Amino acid sequence: MINRLFLLLGLFFAVTNITAQESTTSKQVSTFTIEVPQLQTTKKIWIYLPKNYENTKKKYSVLYMHDAQNLFDTKTAYAGEWNVDEKLDSINAQLIVIGIEHGNDKRMEELTPFKNEKYGGGNADAYLEFIVKTLKPQIDQKYRTKTKKKNTLIMGSSLGGLVSFYAILKYPQVFGKAAIFSPSFWFSDKIYDVVENTKKIKSKIYFLCGDNESEDMVSDLNKMENLLNTKRCYCLNLNKKKIVEGGQHNEKLWRDGFTKAIIWLGY
Repeated sequence: MINRLFLLLGLFFAVTNITAQESTTSKQVSTFTIEVPQLQTTKKIWIYLPKNYENTKKKYSVLYMHDAQNLFDTKTAYAGEWNVDEKLDSINAQLIVIGIEHGNDKRMEELTPFKNEKYGGGNADAYLEFIVKTLKPQIDQKYRTKTKKKNTLIMGSSLGGLVSFYAILKYPQVFGKAAIFSPSFWFSDKIYDVVENTKKIKSKIYFLCGDNESEDMVSDLNKMENLLNTKRCYCLNLNKKKIVEGGQHNEKLWRDGFTKAIIWLGY
């Protein structure tokens, strides 16, 4: 089992992984920098466009993802990338992906909705406000996007899984689908209180974790799923949970689970 401090710090060290490796991004991936007034900083944004984007006039669903350093390029990834661009190309996915780089030493603060007595954090409200009120409007204006909640997805792992889950609770009118990988529900029990106090949760959710992660990962995920099911009819098939035998808290687990999650959620 992996201790919680490693789970928190592992992705942070991606910023130090400067190597001489060749970039592995496909030609459909580009980047730009955006002001983040909610956090008083700037962020680098990665964007993936489908292969045929330039040759059509159709509109596309959009997937928002965190920790963009680890999504598209081995050169910027800490312990292997997700191969998001290659995987979407392989299934000819008609989907735009927006990857938001984490804030390095601010990552924990940005991706957690509540403070932890030991680790601090708790600024996810500002981070999500940036996505919803600053980033998304610019993406919708510049690119041909489908803007309804059924066409707006959010996905992340570890703390990114936590903030993605929180996003569908805080902005149910924006995010209609979410992939929640190895979520850090242990960071604060208040996340369970939010679910308990939410009348209805209609978003479609794909959960994934490994049984060889932290000591409480599987039990925490099961607890959340059971609580979630009290807020929705099981017959609607809005949840799917995948627990990977031997799966560890790393990019390999999340990379291997990415395509199945996207296909199940739909776009």
